[in-house]
Amino acid sequence: MDDSEFHRLKRLPPYVFAEVNAMKARARGAGQDVIDLGMGNPDLPTPPHIVAKLAEAAGNPRTHGYSNSRGIPGLRRAQAAYYQRRFGVELDPESEIIVTIGSKEGLANLAQAITSPGDIILAPNPSYPIHPYGFIIAGGSIRHIPVPGGINIDEFMPALDRAVRHSVPKPLALVLNYPSNPTAQVVDLEFYRPIVEYCRRAGIWVLSDLAYAEIYFDDKPPPSILQVPGARDIAIEFTSMSKTYSMAGWRIGFAAGNKKLIQSLTRIKSYLDYGAFTPIQVAATAAINGPQDCVAEARATYKERRDILIEGMQAAGWDIPSPSASMFAWAPIPEAFAQLGSLAFSKLMLTQANIAVSPGIGFGEYGDHHVRIALVENKHRIRQAIRNVKIVLSDPEKAIDLYLRGIGDNITPIKARA
Repeated sequence: MDDSEFHRLKRLPPYVFAEVNAMKARARGAGQDVIDLGMGNPDLPTPPHIVAKLAEAAGNPRTHGYSNSRGIPGLRRAQAAYYQRRFGVELDPESEIIVTIGSKEGLANLAQAITSPGDIILAPNPSYPIHPYGFIIAGGSIRHIPVPGGINIDEFMPALDRAVRHSVPKPLALVLNYPSNPTAQVVDLEFYRPIVEYCRRAGIWVLSDLAYAEIYFDDKPPPSILQVPGARDIAIEFTSMSKTYSMAGWRIGFAAGNKKLIQSLTRIKSYLDYGAFTPIQVAATAAINGPQDCVAEARATYKERRDILIEGMQAAGWDIPSPSASMFAWAPIPEAFAQLGSLAFSKLMLTQANIAVSPGIGFGEYGDHHVRIALVENKHRIRQAIRNVKIVLSDPEKAIDLYLRGIGDNITPIKARA
């Protein structure tokens, strides 16, 4: 027997990131110094005052029992206060906010709560894998809206209308994600207005993933869809502590907005979990209510890394659009390597430049002309990555030849080729 016999797993394609991750593990096992710009795993430490609050709360034995699956009241109130001061949006912490075990869990469980077999979900392509596959696992079907390098509202609305008109049955929901993972695109509030109006008329739910709300580099912070009048009639929004406070492993996120969707997510979570460990929720409350200097410092760090990466890669011969938000750069594959596709190019980068990046095909077929680069190594390591890339780009034919001849499987260090 193998897992291909199971119905839900049959609907999932091979996880392409696993190939690059396996190669990365082999390389490190062979002693290669891999510069890992692949997974969006923050390398910055969780701020000390948050860790201290966790330790303090964990020292109380009364916090060691089952928690509350929808989140402790103090944390829900803290999130409501955040929405008020950041977006000017008033939310009821009792009926319009729920704490999730990371935004990924929230999205997946909401999909389980609202999806019937055959329901159609509209999702951008490329997109973060849980956006389409959470619904596929739940029995739904996906209709993609192509957004290979970003899209403006004048392009998005006709694509949305076309997808709705040619879908049978009518779509259940639309997924949005701005700032985007993987494309790093940012939109303004005017982008959301016609979408909200259209989906209200059509009776389509809108699920907005705002996980990168606080990792932005321009003067204008990314907006929330809930700022649009009437959005709460149809919209729910997911946010996360992972990137904002470097708490990725803590697994704390939120869903906020439409009461019916919050109630549905609350009900299904009541069957599936007892919520995150209470001390983690207490520490998360302290993070949101406490000083925010740590968020500004993290933002400044990512901005510095972004500038070094973009300027350095341009000097090396690789033009990459400068992201205005998120911790990613969405990099077009250099023309000399375009015929490889994103998976083979990612493997070439690992084997010939000692750099791990994420193949764009892993985010959908419309991402195959790009790779995603995460700003999760310090500036010195990023500069080393740039030097390695410069060597590869200086002789593309040689790099491709070495890769295709299988030398990459032996993980030949870059210095041996320099």
